[in-house]
Amino acid sequence: MASPIFTILSLFIFSCFVLSTPATCSSNETDLVSLLSFKNTVNDPQGALYSWNETTHFCSWNGIQCGRRHPNRVVAINLRSQDLMGTLTPHIGNLSFLRSINLQNNSFRGEIPNEIGRLRRLESVDFSNNSFIGAIPRNISQCPNLFYLNLIDNNLSGIIPQELGSLYKLEALGLSGNELLGPIPPSIGNLTSLGVLSLTLCGLTGEIPNSLVRLHRLTFLSLAFNNLVGTIPSGLFNISMLREFVVNRNQLQGSIPGSIGLTLPNLRIFYLGQNQLSGGIPMSLSNASSLERIQLTSNLFTGPIPRLGRLSLLSSLSIGDNPVNDDISFIASLTNCTNLERLLVYEIPLLGGPLPHSVVNFSSGLIELVISGTQVRGEIPSGIGNLVALNRLVLSNNDLEGPIPSDIGKLSSLQELFLEGNRFKNQLPSSLGNMTLLSYLYLQENNFSGNLPQSLSNCTKLLGLDLSSNNFSGLIPREIMSLSSISLSFNLSFNAFMGSIPSEIGSLTNVENLDFSNNRLSGLIPNSLSNCLVLQHLFLKGNLLQGEIPPGLSALRGLVELDLSRNNLSGTIPSFLAELHLQRLNLSYNGFHGEVPRTGLFRNRTAISLDGNKELCGGIPELNLPPCSSKTSSKKNPSSLPKVLIAVVISGGVFITFLVFLVLVLYRRRRPKENVASIESLVGTQFTRLSYGDLLKATNGLSEANLIGSGRFGSVYKGILEDHGKTLIAVKVLNPFVKGAFKSFMAECNALRDIRHRNLLKLLSVCESIDFQGNDFRSLIYDFKANGSLDKWLYHHVEQEGLRRLSLIQRLDIAIDVAHALEYLHFGTDSTIVHGDLKPSNILLDHNMIAYVGDFGLAKIVSDMFPAQESSSSIGIRGTIGYIAPEYGTSNLVSTQGDVYSYGVLLLEIFTNRRPTDDSFKEYATLQGFVSAALSDGILKIIDPLIQIENDKSINKITDCVVSVLSIGVACSKDLPRDRMSMTDVVRELHKIKDRYLSANRS
Repeated sequence: MASPIFTILSLFIFSCFVLSTPATCSSNETDLVSLLSFKNTVNDPQGALYSWNETTHFCSWNGIQCGRRHPNRVVAINLRSQDLMGTLTPHIGNLSFLRSINLQNNSFRGEIPNEIGRLRRLESVDFSNNSFIGAIPRNISQCPNLFYLNLIDNNLSGIIPQELGSLYKLEALGLSGNELLGPIPPSIGNLTSLGVLSLTLCGLTGEIPNSLVRLHRLTFLSLAFNNLVGTIPSGLFNISMLREFVVNRNQLQGSIPGSIGLTLPNLRIFYLGQNQLSGGIPMSLSNASSLERIQLTSNLFTGPIPRLGRLSLLSSLSIGDNPVNDDISFIASLTNCTNLERLLVYEIPLLGGPLPHSVVNFSSGLIELVISGTQVRGEIPSGIGNLVALNRLVLSNNDLEGPIPSDIGKLSSLQELFLEGNRFKNQLPSSLGNMTLLSYLYLQENNFSGNLPQSLSNCTKLLGLDLSSNNFSGLIPREIMSLSSISLSFNLSFNAFMGSIPSEIGSLTNVENLDFSNNRLSGLIPNSLSNCLVLQHLFLKGNLLQGEIPPGLSALRGLVELDLSRNNLSGTIPSFLAELHLQRLNLSYNGFHGEVPRTGLFRNRTAISLDGNKELCGGIPELNLPPCSSKTSSKKNPSSLPKVLIAVVISGGVFITFLVFLVLVLYRRRRPKENVASIESLVGTQFTRLSYGDLLKATNGLSEANLIGSGRFGSVYKGILEDHGKTLIAVKVLNPFVKGAFKSFMAECNALRDIRHRNLLKLLSVCESIDFQGNDFRSLIYDFKANGSLDKWLYHHVEQEGLRRLSLIQRLDIAIDVAHALEYLHFGTDSTIVHGDLKPSNILLDHNMIAYVGDFGLAKIVSDMFPAQESSSSIGIRGTIGYIAPEYGTSNLVSTQGDVYSYGVLLLEIFTNRRPTDDSFKEYATLQGFVSAALSDGILKIIDPLIQIENDKSINKITDCVVSVLSIGVACSKDLPRDRMSMTDVVRELHKIKDRYLSANRS
């Protein structure tokens, strides 16, 4: 209900405009009523509009700026990132002196009112990162002074109005991340003052209009992730001011002018990937001396690859998946590119020649080297250990041979090593164990031989290990079986391993896929497999295993596929296999006997294979097995149940099935259209789906006793999945009535669908259903972390909470864990992922105090769409005050450097125990300013006193360590993105600090 003051003032303004002459009205009263109307249509959970009341003049209200020439008239509204929700009042059109309005990073919904077209003085509009719907107002073209229009990341629909072409002063137009239709209107070519045009991920169709060639002041052009067809107008390659040319992921055809390197002298970012472009790669690219990033992947380019050694600023080159016919020797020239960080050459079948020895002379800052899917031959040159910054090395599916050089162990930063599909031979060097940060080691389909080096057990961060299809022999080292970090896959199949499967296999508590097939393994299947509760696929076929199927397998409730075929197993088929959620079971060619179960998976003939077990009987008729003896049947045949009970159960089942079907039909009819897009399209099928009933049971009815946290978009409950091995889970339940919750839910699913890392919170399952009241129910199910959030450990009273004090080394380990997670998000996948909301409450700790980064509800997948450290499809990103990078408020950046800024603040917070919004350092403005001053004046006064209590006798060692850490925090949280460290450097430096500290304590 409107307040009395608002009602009175509304009537007053109405009388002014309708019943009286203009002289009767006070213009500042018009502005007052308009602002009160604005407040009246929004929800303000953070109290951002608390000062908006009649006790003070509106010119002093938060976010309001009045003019100098007209001191009582509103000229600017800046309410960026204030957590506001609601609609935008049409009264905004009465603020006739308004020049700027910024509502970025809120949750406004509804349509943008047409009355905005009445603001003739309007110069800047920023409504990015909201939930506005409907069409872009056509009459915004009546704002002749508009030079900045940012509507990025909303839910706007319809076409781009051709009337926008009359905004001749417009310098920046951002419409990316909406649900627009149709072509780019040719009238955009009239905006000859335009410097930034961002139309990424809009669903646009048609051709790029030739009129865009008139935009001679254009410096940034992004049309990526649309459905554009036709050719790129040749005139665009003559706009000499262009610095970023991004048109990847469309259906564009044609060739690129050979002179592009001369006509675009300022070009820094050049992304053409995932199109249908053809012809030669312009040789003149070597003349574009400002080029930093080149992406030409997945096109039809032919001919030779330019020698780009003169591009001293080049940091990234990706030319994969093209029918290029050339020699790999082109990469030798890249040794002159001293800023090169990434080189990706993949899926080029006609690329041949010997691997140049000069690769060992690449930039010492090289982070990623990919040469795969080619005919490149030769050996990995000795000296590869010179590339000390390398964290990803992919040389898979080539024609490489010879041994792996032992100095590869010098790559101490390496996290991913892929050498599969070559002809490498000899034993693995023991130096592989020096790469203790390895997450992925894939060496399958080679000619390696001999025993596995026990030093691999030092790689305690491994997530995936694949040594299949080689000639390894001997026993499986028990030490390697104890790598509990492995969660994706452990594959030793198609080798010559012998002996028994070590009981230490039970240490693989997180592994999902386990394959020891086709070896010479003997003995019993270890019962310790019962500890592998996450296991989904277990393959032990083609060995010499004996004995019965161990009862421990009954604990593997997540098992989807089990293959024990071609062994010497015996005994009866255990009934618990019918109770598992298996989709495929192969027990063929063993010595099993007795009755085959008739329930569960055993009812599906195509899902089971029992061939070669001559003493089996019973089962479903389709198996064509002989009937069992009456003695066996009396014990196990369900026909002995009372027929009445069976009839009741069947009838009840039919009735329940009908009810479920009816509910689903009604639910689908009532679901809003915009939410029809299922999470299946994002998360795929790799996650176990749980029902609303499952989660209700696990959380005791979502009771308050199980509530462990709540936020803006929902609440988190602790639960136990009884039917999944008593698995502890954390259930994040989205509030369907909060705007932005669904968007956050989909962002989190999208970010987590393809990423796995030891320090990222693991998504176990998803649920999209309806509750018992018929409301939408969406939840994300995570692995429960026993020690809760870092925020709790930093700020709660440790005695009252029963928590230990965080030691210095624990804080350092937590900082390193989080740094590893961010480095993986930024550099560890094909897509660059920006977390967007790094803070202590989003860092969770397990029982070993290992840190995990969670809450990806604000994550942005930058992919190849923009340079990760420069641009994005969004001119802003939500976050938390104190952790948001300053450039998010002033420019069109969503970048990895924004995460680095947040990490820097977090790092300072961990070691000072002061929040970035603390009042104790107001004279320094920020936490980093406060710490910077203390670094020169003495840090003892700002270090968390609990660290000093830890060991007063070693205060000098502690001080040295903390000074080094805080220096990194300050360096990461610099105001300018280019001055900040990269997460790769942060990881390396933090490890050095830890090593020095531990060494000092040992001496």
